[in-house]
Amino acid sequence: MSSATEMVCVSPLCNLGWTEVLMFMSPYGWGQYGVAFALGLSIVGAAWGIWTTGSTLVGASIKAPRIKSKNLVSIIFCEATAIYGVILAIILLNKVSAPSGTYTFDPATWDWANMYHAGYATFFSGVSVGMTNIASGVAVGIAGSSCALADAQDGSLFVKILIVEIFASALGIFGIIVGIIQSNAGKFPH
Repeated sequence: MSSATEMVCVSPLCNLGWTEVLMFMSPYGWGQYGVAFALGLSIVGAAWGIWTTGSTLVGASIKAPRIKSKNLVSIIFCEATAIYGVILAIILLNKVSAPSGTYTFDPATWDWANMYHAGYATFFSGVSVGMTNIASGVAVGIAGSSCALADAQDGSLFVKILIVEIFASALGIFGIIVGIIQSNAGKFPH
């Protein structure tokens, strides 16, 4: 019996490793994965923030029932994080659309460098926005949790801590701006 290092693939369709798999993946595949990461990670960030803020808000409202309605703004800030991901996913989907009209299957005439550049730009745009929105969702969740607890103790602290929460939410806005700039660098053929 031979070891795994001695095994050689003899098929023309085999992949010798992850490097080869990633190197020969379609640029449109990279673009679609970028859309998935932008949407999926943004929703995870929003859910994480809502979970953190919501559980603290429910607990703190037992001590001070007056805080329930005005602290819902923290949940809205968390939800905005998911909306940023949806916005970028729509923008990226419009970029990744299939070419229109007659497009011949002649790989010799394709501009492979431009296509891969567009695929990578779209992929990393989605990853950037998704990761930024996870960070934003966690930051907004923690700030919203602190806001609920502080408001339950002293009602005059609500606006002061809400300003911190607004700055935490701005991380998501910065992320979507960077993602749009990144995605504009690559253009798929139309």
